[in-house]
Amino acid sequence: MQNSSGKFPLNDIRVVILDLDGTMIDSVPDLDVALNGMLQELALPPVEASAIRMFVGRGTQNLVRSTLSVYLESDEVGKTMDIAMTLFYKHYRIVNGERSTVFPGVREGLEHMKDKRLSIACVTNKPSIFTEPLLSKNGLYSYFNLIYCSDTFLVKKPDPFPMQMACRKLGCRPDQAVAIGDSINDAQAARAAGCSLFMVPYGYNYGKPVKEMNPDAVVSSLLEAANLIS
Repeated sequence: MQNSSGKFPLNDIRVVILDLDGTMIDSVPDLDVALNGMLQELALPPVEASAIRMFVGRGTQNLVRSTLSVYLESDEVGKTMDIAMTLFYKHYRIVNGERSTVFPGVREGLEHMKDKRLSIACVTNKPSIFTEPLLSKNGLYSYFNLIYCSDTFLVKKPDPFPMQMACRKLGCRPDQAVAIGDSINDAQAARAAGCSLFMVPYGYNYGKPVKEMNPDAVVSSLLEAANLIS
């Protein structure tokens, strides 16, 4: 664990705000199948899962656009986006949750957070049509008091508004919440919202070390995170 403040456990925390992809669930295996199904129908070559991993976190449109950009120029990407999105949604509805896996320590961490009577929110840049099925298929849905997705509001992370609304809905001040994520979008949203910030090092941060985001702690698992919250 690395931290900037060294003041642990965090006191007077009422709410934990969790990211989904790259923090709780490794969804790249599902996305790999869906995106390559999309590319095949567009008569384009496949992309490697390692490349897809670098595209996750900024929302579905960015994911599809970045994948198309591997092979197409920007003007071609713009012309192809509508049909590409339709094809991606078609394939992802079929495979969502089928090959994804829950990261180690996630279930144990969520259980420990519930034992501490913390409210738990999921704030993700994934559309709602995919978020709830993914959580359900992986046995995590019941842990959450609140789920906000990319289409819940007009803005998504790194805008702080979804996290601010989660705090308001769950009856706490932002300084009584800790956000846990894996990418710069989570870090920027949490800091702008006024929440504490933990980051996991195993997720999707576009190849950049999470220490660069200056979190309050880098935690190896959600169980370790739960142990740092009072």
